[in-house]
Amino acid sequence: MKFSAIPVNIYKMKQIIIASTSTVHGSGYLEYLLPQIEYLFSKSSTILFVPYARPGGISHEAYTNTAKKAFSKIGKSVKGIHEYNHPIDAIKNAEGIFVGGGNSFLLVKQLYKYNLLLAIKNSLSIGVPYLGTSAGSNICGLSIGTTNDMPIVYPPSFNALGILPFNINPHYIDPEPSSKHMGETRETRIKEFHKFNTLPVIGLREGSYLYINDEKIILKGDLSARIFKHDLTPYEIESGSDLSDLN
Repeated sequence: MKFSAIPVNIYKMKQIIIASTSTVHGSGYLEYLLPQIEYLFSKSSTILFVPYARPGGISHEAYTNTAKKAFSKIGKSVKGIHEYNHPIDAIKNAEGIFVGGGNSFLLVKQLYKYNLLLAIKNSLSIGVPYLGTSAGSNICGLSIGTTNDMPIVYPPSFNALGILPFNINPHYIDPEPSSKHMGETRETRIKEFHKFNTLPVIGLREGSYLYINDEKIILKGDLSARIFKHDLTPYEIESGSDLSDLN
């Protein structure tokens, strides 16, 4: 995928949160992230929500209502992109963007359908704040090739926003020696990916997120993350680590 030139920065530096999940065990939707989200969108009164990933196949309206309830707790309004006649204009005029989780293949197919990938990339490059969870985080990598989702639809390409110089594996789960599950672990699947691809992959555990502040990419949350590189042994990085040079 080729992107056209990025416009001159008319806002300020990039401000992006890329979260493994929208909900951690024992808390409500986005509840664990609300202080960070409030800071991220401190200068935004209305958030543009992209519900295209449709977790569980729910409607765009139902998904947007879930986001509205969460953002109302920090005094923010939410409007779904499906409510606009021209989605590209909605992205271009957005004060803040939130792309929710669900199925990454469905999300990317819709973004290609409405030609929104470049529009989102351009908005993020000029400082429009962005929150992504799960599928909305997957699209920040170079591709969606390390998603955990089933390919329920066929997008034109697996290429994504490329905001990060690596790929994401949200909801990363460590191998459990006592488990009776005989299928592949997440680590095995990522190793399979590296038989055909050389992109680094970060396994983001639940409750962890990446914070992009201008050109800095910092791991946040209480847990470490697992880094997978082609032909190298996987290794752990601690919360607070700088991933800006991971490539």
